[in-house]
Amino acid sequence: MVPTQQNFTKNRPIRRVKVRRPTLLMLLGAAVVLAVVIVGVVAQQPVQESTSTPAEQSGEKSGEQTLDLARRVDGEVTALGEVDAPVVLVEYADFRCPFCGVFARDTLPVLVEEYVDSGRVRIEWRDLPVFGEESTAAAVAARAAGEQGFFWEFAEVVFAGAPERGHVALPPERLLEIATEIGVPNLEQFFSDLDNAELLEKVNIDAAEARYLGISSTPMFVVNETPISGAMPVEVFRDTIDSELAKAGR
Repeated sequence: MVPTQQNFTKNRPIRRVKVRRPTLLMLLGAAVVLAVVIVGVVAQQPVQESTSTPAEQSGEKSGEQTLDLARRVDGEVTALGEVDAPVVLVEYADFRCPFCGVFARDTLPVLVEEYVDSGRVRIEWRDLPVFGEESTAAAVAARAAGEQGFFWEFAEVVFAGAPERGHVALPPERLLEIATEIGVPNLEQFFSDLDNAELLEKVNIDAAEARYLGISSTPMFVVNETPISGAMPVEVFRDTIDSELAKAGR
């Protein structure tokens, strides 16, 4: 069973969307990045503890499957946008991933301005450290900054300095330097939180979710029911988001 976190669904209605196997496989081509999603995703539904079967939870007819990766946790520091936005874009990313940096620099600001600020899209970050211990440490550090309201500022600085090829070095001294640069008010607490087991657990839960879904590379996005693999041009995200908004009557 995929690891769960109780507050994934706290204070939010459960929203389910249909995912069609041909659509996912066509979008990902021969790649296997999300092929496993369709095989076992229904059992992953992040609902409150229940003994009901996936079919009972989904309420769908035989042959139809549902995928709801949105957590919609009010006040979640790793999310941007309204908790009840009709479209949720989930991003699985690594702070040392160069293509995650491309998305963060070139595409994310556009999506925030055009969709998030208007309340139509919510962006939810998921940690997927794939480039070693420094990736995991950076993920914890970003959450440590987030504990003081600076998660996205931390991410912005990390990605602003990331190379287009290769992996940025993020040793502890650099993490503290970034926290200082963005104005994290309590640096002593930030430094202490770099060893915070609860923050590390949140990172591990995100990574376990990704592995369960068959995601092994970054960045990977899921826009409601539609996957996008890699740092595609902004037009790809616009088209996908607009399509999902149309389905939602927005």
